[in-house]
Amino acid sequence: MTLIRDMCYPTPHELALAARALADEHPALVRLRQIGASRAGEPLWLLSVGADSPHTVLVVAGAHANEPVGGATALALARHLIRVPAAGTTWHFLLCADPDGAALHRTPRPYSLLDYHRNFFRPPGPEQPEWAPSLLPPDRLPPETLALTRLIDELRPALQVSLHGTDLGGSWVQLTRDIPGLAEPFGKSAAELHIPVETSASDASGWPSPGAGIFVMPEPGTTDDGPFHPEDTRLSTWYHAHRHAGTTAIVEVPMWASDLVDDPAPHPDPRAALRVLAGRLTADAARVAALREGAGGGTDPGAAALLRAVDWTLALIPRITAEWTGAGAPAEATAAYIGSIDAFGRRLSLRAAAMLLRVLRAQGQPSAPALDRLVTGWCEEFADRFQARWVPVATQVEHQSRVVLAAYDRLVAAGR
Repeated sequence: MTLIRDMCYPTPHELALAARALADEHPALVRLRQIGASRAGEPLWLLSVGADSPHTVLVVAGAHANEPVGGATALALARHLIRVPAAGTTWHFLLCADPDGAALHRTPRPYSLLDYHRNFFRPPGPEQPEWAPSLLPPDRLPPETLALTRLIDELRPALQVSLHGTDLGGSWVQLTRDIPGLAEPFGKSAAELHIPVETSASDASGWPSPGAGIFVMPEPGTTDDGPFHPEDTRLSTWYHAHRHAGTTAIVEVPMWASDLVDDPAPHPDPRAALRVLAGRLTADAARVAALREGAGGGTDPGAAALLRAVDWTLALIPRITAEWTGAGAPAEATAAYIGSIDAFGRRLSLRAAAMLLRVLRAQGQPSAPALDRLVTGWCEEFADRFQARWVPVATQVEHQSRVVLAAYDRLVAAGR
């Protein structure tokens, strides 16, 4: 596996220090303020660039702990906007929406998929700031979510951008409303940077696609939310911007790229392939679940968070495999679609196993070495199957930054 030779992913503390330095260096143009605190009391920092204006853009980084590129992209965009101000628009950057999660996902310099998963953490859905409103009643929302929705109501952004990433695959964009013309600069950036476009992303299965890698989410009030979402996307913070006539774009970029998710060739037998993938995922999940029974509870909050995430992930799998093998399974599909589903299934069982391994190892459980071998083997198989190639962090940041600026330009051109 290719080693990282460029930048690494900044921690929330490093992001705050860099943002403070920018504010001190450019006091007339840059401001840094705390807009809330996490459940553990960690500050939520907002970096603002530009003169105060009613026309605003909000960029959210770090909403998923295991997708750390967003913070680096936020800083890169802020520095760009200091050099090249956006006339009449103030840009705001929430540097890390989930600092507690980021503290548990400790992989600032992953050299391989195995290294990435050694200290992997992704909270269960109800503990994710953007997803929580789709899974919890209003009186149980976490403070990170409340801070984010207050911020959206305060700023009333014409464009909200959420910076996300995937471990292995390609790049794609999800939109709460179509942004006409975005597919062209998105595709051009991906091609120039040798990043595959995920043309059939499992996250956006069944959604309209106005261009390769661009997907438009269901409208509020409709029922078509796609088969892979236990959450209702229309209740997420992504749609909160609609209260103020805003649009949200979710920009995904891979850590490791695979051309298998960008293959437009027809798959010879999608239903048979999905049955095979469902069977493998069921069997893999069962192996993890059997080992989960041996994990002690304990009082360590980190272990408790990991086990909640393991249980959440395992609970998703029966519904997903039922969708793959049910009457709605496609009779026709591209190789890219099957590749995306294959990757999606592999990462579910791998993530659950990796998080469980952290707990078993810390507890000194005798089953830890066997699970360690399983996680190692799954990571190697994942990388080999998809011919994974590392995308340097600087390249990830460059692509994400280009797409954010293109979304803003196209939205302005559309008069929104």
